[in-house]
Amino acid sequence: MQRRSNAAGLPPRAARRSPTGSIGSTQVEPVTTLETVLRRDRAVVTAGLVGVAALGWVYLLYLARGMAGMDMRADMAMPQMQTWGVVDLALLFVMWAVMMVAMMVPSASPLILMMAAANRKRRERDDPLVSTGLFLAGYLLVWTAFSAVATVVQWGLHATALLSPGMVGASPVLGGLLLLTAGVFQFTPLKHACLTHCRSPLGFVMAHWRAGRAGAMRMGLEHGLYCVGCCWILMALLFVAGVMNLLWVAVISLFVLAEKVLPRGELVGRLGGAILLVAGVVVLTSAV
Repeated sequence: MQRRSNAAGLPPRAARRSPTGSIGSTQVEPVTTLETVLRRDRAVVTAGLVGVAALGWVYLLYLARGMAGMDMRADMAMPQMQTWGVVDLALLFVMWAVMMVAMMVPSASPLILMMAAANRKRRERDDPLVSTGLFLAGYLLVWTAFSAVATVVQWGLHATALLSPGMVGASPVLGGLLLLTAGVFQFTPLKHACLTHCRSPLGFVMAHWRAGRAGAMRMGLEHGLYCVGCCWILMALLFVAGVMNLLWVAVISLFVLAEKVLPRGELVGRLGGAILLVAGVVVLTSAV
């Protein structure tokens, strides 16, 4: 009975031991090869993400060091509004864009890694790393657009003297209102919906999957929109303690990361919202 049931014509023990026979080659080798390739892809993508985020932080440190070494008088820290030109706005835009890369790439890494694995498992004709890169490009394109808006807002705040030449909030009332708004937003349905998409890489991939390079780019754009919807007001808090206050930048980055990746991330978000509400009340009260 045993020999008739063995389709390979080998004794059961030999069939199990054979590393190169039909059973070994069909059940072990493909899985082992796929796992090896997935590990390699994961290492490549992880190294790329770490490199991109690290370069962003290095640039921010360079800018912060340059500002710290300047004479922080109002006429030197930032150009006066009547002298601002296209170059000044372009440099400000670059600063915001790089800052968004440094702050937001770490929290998007779980989904980007899942995209790399999904593309490899589907065995698209294109290199799966290309599609993963296009997903990241779409994601960062949304944050680049946000950076353009932030640049215009900062220009307006300087024009109305609501932001100091050192890029720190000059109005306690505005600062308090921003803190209160950020605190309230943490409890809104919009925040919950956007955060849910950001916290579930597998759910996002299953619900929004599109094949091909164009599909990967579109998925990146969609995820970027969810992330902007989730974090826009947190980025606006940079206008309170200082756009180039790297401690403040790091705190916001870690808070965003905790919201998205920790098991109780939504609770972290609500606790943060409560703290922001209290801080807003304190700032507004002190301004009266």
